[in-house]
Amino acid sequence: MHLTRFRINTARAGARHLLASPQRMHAAVMSSFAGALPSQENSRTLWRVDRNARAEAILLIVSEDRPDLTHLVEQAGWPTTASWQTYDYKSFLDGLTAGTNWAFRLTANPVHHIRRTADEPRKRTAHRTSAHQMGWLLSRQERAGFRILETPADRRRLQRGDEYQLTVRDEQRRQFDKTEQSTGRGNRVPLVSVTYDGRLEVTDPAALRTTLTLGLGKAKAYGCGLMTLARDGGQ
Repeated sequence: MHLTRFRINTARAGARHLLASPQRMHAAVMSSFAGALPSQENSRTLWRVDRNARAEAILLIVSEDRPDLTHLVEQAGWPTTASWQTYDYKSFLDGLTAGTNWAFRLTANPVHHIRRTADEPRKRTAHRTSAHQMGWLLSRQERAGFRILETPADRRRLQRGDEYQLTVRDEQRRQFDKTEQSTGRGNRVPLVSVTYDGRLEVTDPAALRTTLTLGLGKAKAYGCGLMTLARDGGQ
């Protein structure tokens, strides 16, 4: 497995063109691999764009095969002064152990299924409040191999909503055209994404490795599902 980091030059028109559309960014990421994409049947390529500042955007890719981002450097980078970095992700994944704490970031598509009447088909719809979006992640943590750390009682500032060391931010609402392969008909598809930042404890290293390499939730082709870990500073 590989983890790749590429800084996007947001001053370039080509970069802004990609950043404006998850579909275009997805196509650009997929074009980074020659021939067949990751060889294992149950694997996929995950990607995410982190906006750490107004003018800074970082593209992260997790993939089984090593990508070649030459085309992205030419279109949306610094062709003569900067490239990209690809790291061996397997050694990091193999080193995960139960009981260790990590800071994490995840961009996800928190959805649930509802129906207004008993005979109406269930419809996928996005969670619209930060409390429900937070609940979406909390409900998946056990089988995903981690436990989000609780905020000590003496550090809580709110009566509700401050129980966990978890924040939800940067909600993005988009719509894009999608053509159904079976019918050839196109329709407008809504996409809601949010970014989670927080601290977790590893409870099941094998399950967490699966989460980190196969993603969490829906809309993985559109920049959702990729969770990354960082050394926990205990903040």
